[in-house]
Amino acid sequence: MYTIQEAQKFASRWLPAWTGNKPLELASYYSDDCFYMDAGCPEGIRGKTDLIAYFTRLLNQNPNWIWEQIEAIPMQGGFLNKWKASIPVASKTVVCIGVCLVQFDEKGKIKRNEVYFDRTELVAEIMQLKKSKS
Repeated sequence: MYTIQEAQKFASRWLPAWTGNKPLELASYYSDDCFYMDAGCPEGIRGKTDLIAYFTRLLNQNPNWIWEQIEAIPMQGGFLNKWKASIPVASKTVVCIGVCLVQFDEKGKIKRNEVYFDRTELVAEIMQLKKSKS
């Protein structure tokens, strides 16, 4: 089980990799046989090759979002990460609060990462932006 301090230390390196459109850097935190799931891929993604393809699309669409840890809660094999994401959409920044579970393999790579948050406001802003462009 990760301690709170270990989870905070890991998150201080991992969460910044979500910003700046660097999918290979972000994927370096994941094991080759990882499982990843978020609202954009609710069935989940298995394996690093498919994860890199997904991260490439996702980070390209959101190069300037910023992820910060709010709290780390130890759990078996990793930690529950409570986070805040500041996501620019046109001239507005949508702030989302969510959680993700992070579990590690024996080499310290993420083997399972499931992301959960209410994306209602984010989707509404994206739809508004698409409407204004058409």
